[in-house]
Amino acid sequence: MARIDYYFAMLSPYCYLAGTRLEEVAAKHGAEINYKPFDLPQAFGRTGGVMPKDRHISRIEYRAQELVRQAKKMDMPFNLKPAHWPTNGAPSSYAFIAAQNAGGGDLGLLAHLFTRACWAEEKDIAQDDVIRGCLVEAGFDPELADSGLLVGAETYSRNLEDAVDAGVFGAPFFIIDGQRFWGQDRIEDVDLYLQGKL
Repeated sequence: MARIDYYFAMLSPYCYLAGTRLEEVAAKHGAEINYKPFDLPQAFGRTGGVMPKDRHISRIEYRAQELVRQAKKMDMPFNLKPAHWPTNGAPSSYAFIAAQNAGGGDLGLLAHLFTRACWAEEKDIAQDDVIRGCLVEAGFDPELADSGLLVGAETYSRNLEDAVDAGVFGAPFFIIDGQRFWGQDRIEDVDLYLQGKL
């Protein structure tokens, strides 16, 4: 069985635009997804990246155009300037890790719900009620929002180290058999790779 290491960040608009397409591809090929939420701003700083607000104006303008185009292409609601961005991505990441360890719900949906809350629903994913609502909608116990915080913090930190060691410099980022794919627009390439065509 193929394993996809999926590095993602709760505050990434591109992770939101990935939707649940990776899960669809994985199901098609019987592949396992190893979800690895990580601290993307820290990864930027350690891999030569620059935070969006600190980029040259030409990059800022292009990003604004491209995000809107991609959202339209995917027919997904999108707010380029959400009310609660940036916010603290750690609490939702810790809750995701607790859900991952507990099992019983839909992790792909949970990742999407957190990113959708930020980029389409004007919700602050650092807030307990938002986190609990996403957990419930994805089939998890809302009490996971308050459990395993130490394990969540340790795993979140370890995921960052794993990301840097694996050559991850953005999100979403997919690694299969050492092959790296960066961006929501590379999910089709993940599909082709799993078919043996790449």
